[in-house]
Amino acid sequence: MDRAVLTRPAPEPDRTLRYGDEPDHVADAWFPVTARYPLLVFVHGGYWTPTYDRTHTRPLAAALRDEGWPVVSVEYRKVPGEPDDLVGDVGAALAEVPAQVGAREVVLAGHSAGGHLALWAASACPPAGLLGTLPLAPVADLMLAHRLGLGDGAVEAFLGCRPDERADLDPVRLPPPQSPVTIVHGAEDRLPVSVSESYVDSNPAAELVVVPGAAHFEVIDPLSAAWPVVTARLAGLVG
Repeated sequence: MDRAVLTRPAPEPDRTLRYGDEPDHVADAWFPVTARYPLLVFVHGGYWTPTYDRTHTRPLAAALRDEGWPVVSVEYRKVPGEPDDLVGDVGAALAEVPAQVGAREVVLAGHSAGGHLALWAASACPPAGLLGTLPLAPVADLMLAHRLGLGDGAVEAFLGCRPDERADLDPVRLPPPQSPVTIVHGAEDRLPVSVSESYVDSNPAAELVVVPGAAHFEVIDPLSAAWPVVTARLAGLVG
């Protein structure tokens, strides 16, 4: 089941929003009939490469909409070796998209490389009204991920240099976010739990929830056994 969510059919978004002039400056939006929760802004993963885009988050977004979450899934430019464009896009989306849908409070989430971007943004450019951040299997420590060779050198390909030269993009080396952080990570993930543990070691206020038996993609799969853990932790960020 681990990779099934990547190609599973899912509903189209209710709207597609634009936050800039580039083709990738877009975000898909899903709106529940009755909102029970604040806006969730989700940042997709894919090791910062063009291989993946936001479309694989549609099962997640549609399932969360059905639970009462307004959801926005952000796209961004993914050019290897151009990290400033990528993080600039994420920052711009977080600054502009919530206002477009009238949201005053925001929960930020992301998966894998998107979890890295969510953690980075929570420290470096948190959106107004940020209540908390839920990274799912995040690349939370770029230097450790690089030493482990994750994604066949994905960290250095993303940065265009060694990660010790870009401490400003490494969540574990940034000031702790001012709002709560809860990380959910599968125990059987090929992206080792130790990468999330490193972040929590540096930011003891952050919480790490390890899901037994779960691998990398199950934390974004509404049909997986890990999904109730994800939704419970999301709800926990808003009380």
